[in-house]
Amino acid sequence: MKTAMLMALMTMLLMAIGDYFGGLQGMTIMLVFGVVMNFFTYWNSDKMVLAHYRAQEVNARTAPRLYAIVKRLADRAKLPMPKVYVIDSPVPNAFATGRNPEHAAVAVNTALADLLDEEELAGVLAHELSHVKHRDILISTVAASMAGAISTIAQWGMFLGGGRDENGESRNPFATILVMLLAPLAAALIQMAVSRSREYMADKSGGELCGNPNALADALLKIEAFARRRVMPGATEATAHMFIINPFSGVNLKQLFSTHPPTEERVRLLREQARNMRR
Repeated sequence: MKTAMLMALMTMLLMAIGDYFGGLQGMTIMLVFGVVMNFFTYWNSDKMVLAHYRAQEVNARTAPRLYAIVKRLADRAKLPMPKVYVIDSPVPNAFATGRNPEHAAVAVNTALADLLDEEELAGVLAHELSHVKHRDILISTVAASMAGAISTIAQWGMFLGGGRDENGESRNPFATILVMLLAPLAAALIQMAVSRSREYMADKSGGELCGNPNALADALLKIEAFARRRVMPGATEATAHMFIINPFSGVNLKQLFSTHPPTEERVRLLREQARNMRR
């Protein structure tokens, strides 16, 4: 239901952009485009995200440590074994994608595997598998694909539609610029609406799954420290909500529209969970 509502909202946003730049004709074109995009993103959004980050699939032979941890956690969570991918990146992070647990994938940056010890890495992977188990991955992946498409269309709208009204007269250029800025912002707000609460839930169930919430908390702090110093190469605003830590954490303007809850609060809750588990 959430995914269907997201698709409907994104389609309405596309139609509004089309109406502004092309009137009734533009709105009709965007309606058709939105319907086609909905079907395409449902089946291919995970492949699009993985292709964007040039993720390479690995197995028990090519990445034995990583693959073994994922297999152990998937068995413990009673999930089908997801595909495992590695992204060649100097900034640590991770995400899960796919349309359901039977077609899921987890992706880990090379820097993450090098930075974390086994328990911390298991905590991160448990968090991502929790997203798979809670079926968060479909809505987050679809949101990423759609937000990227809407941002691109809005940025090129003035060129595609000419920025003219139904009478052929030029629209106010300031209004056109405003629409081009607000459309991606609206897409980002939709992303935020579906992202923050799921991170807390995935942290909690991830801590239970790996058996050590403190290890996940330590991993979050390490990843956050890197993200504050350097933006992950190739990261986009449209996919930022998919990662365990916002890859734009160190950019103040983007932090205002962060798709993630504060890391300090996530760590506090994980520490509290660890104390309760010890009791």
